[in-house]
Amino acid sequence: MLKVNEIFFSIQGESSYAGFPCVFVRLTGCNLQCSYCDTTYAYHEGSNLSIDTIFEEVNRYHCRLMQITGGEPLLQKDMPILAKTALDQDYNVLIETNGSLDISAIDDRATIIMDMKCPGSGEADKNLFENISKLKSYDEVKFVILDYDDYLWAKDILDEYPAIHKHITHFSPVCGQLEPGKLAEWILKDNLNVRLQLQIHKYLGVK
Repeated sequence: MLKVNEIFFSIQGESSYAGFPCVFVRLTGCNLQCSYCDTTYAYHEGSNLSIDTIFEEVNRYHCRLMQITGGEPLLQKDMPILAKTALDQDYNVLIETNGSLDISAIDDRATIIMDMKCPGSGEADKNLFENISKLKSYDEVKFVILDYDDYLWAKDILDEYPAIHKHITHFSPVCGQLEPGKLAEWILKDNLNVRLQLQIHKYLGVK
């Protein structure tokens, strides 16, 4: 059983899969409270569902890209079983995690999209840096940037943990608080090998 906040079909708005149709399974609960969080409704609200019930809903969308998100999905002990079940059914599985919990339990066939929490989130002290060495070659890393201080911090982390450069690395401006063009200027000025990421679902007006 897992506590599920919502299951929905939308356009993937983030990561290298941005733009593709995707089925989202949002699990309830988070161990962080980022200052810019746009899914606070997932902190507590949800229904307890069996994995079979979850897939009755997921399968009806006839889409092979599935993302397990939250909240923080790793808080629920049965989440790895959900991911394995989806992978065994030939789903392409993305798992979005805030980077504060050990990712070792996640099936190697899944793609992990792991946040590195910048100071502007208020949760930078929760980053589990040991996770960096556990990422697979096709996993991805995301920094959500609130301001120039966050940008400088993220740049320092890239220098301190060069293994991050093995992965697609996204710098994403906090929507409505940092102009994307400004972040683009900083990236170009420093010639960083990162991908500017916009949350395209927000521009489309969908989840």
